[in-house]
Order: sequence, then C-alpha cells, then structure tokens
Amino acid sequence: MLRRGRRRWCARAAGHDEGAVTAELVMALPVLVLVTIAMVWFIGFGVGQVRSTDAAREAARALARGESEAVARELVQQVDPGAEVRISRTGDRVTVVVQRARDGPIGVFGALGGRTRGEAVAAVEEVPP
Repeated sequence: MLRRGRRRWCARAAGHDEGAVTAELVMALPVLVLVTIAMVWFIGFGVGQVRSTDAAREAARALARGESEAVARELVQQVDPGAEVRISRTGDRVTVVVQRARDGPIGVFGALGGRTRGEAVAAVEEVPP
C-alpha cells in the first residue's frame, strides 16, 4: 500500500507540469524574434559595407582610366545610392573613399545604425597619345 501511495504522488507531481512548456515558449519567443531581427540587420549591414567598397573600387578604376570626377561620382551613386564620395589624387595614384549612413533595425533598435566606409586606391593609367 505504501508503493501505491508513492505512485499517486509521483503522478500528481508530474501533472503539475502541464503548460510549463507553453509558458517557457512564450518567454523565449520574443528573444528569438529579436535575435532573428538582429541577424537579418547584421547581414544587411554587411551587404551595405560591400556596396560601399564596390562603389569606391568602381570610381577609382574609372578615374584611373581617365574618366572625369563627375562620371566617377555617378558610378558611386549607381552602386551605392546616397553615399558620400571623397576623391583625392597623390602623384600617380587616385584614392576614393565612399561613406554612407545605414539605418538600424526597426523599433527600439533604430538608433543602432552606423556608417559603412569603403576605400579604393588605383594607379593612374597612362593614356597613349
């Protein structure tokens, strides 16, 4: 009879856990959503960094071939719209720096945006006469 009493107690104790998984899921779900939003934003920020670098590279190559600064700036805007461009020449080299502000993710995390920066240097090509 003592054993039977223990089984009833164990069965009752196990029955008190009903709904615990649901409560744990409800507590963990917002954290999972925030982590997912953060990961998507980080991927987007990385893509923005690549765009800034690509834009700087395209502009530097165009300037090295002898294109005008207006053409180089237009190339930057095609690759990374809204970016700021800084062009400098030193001897036989041209340097292009592209920067752009990136917005943060939605909601409370909107202030987490940052700036991407890409820089490229190219040797000026000699144009045959």
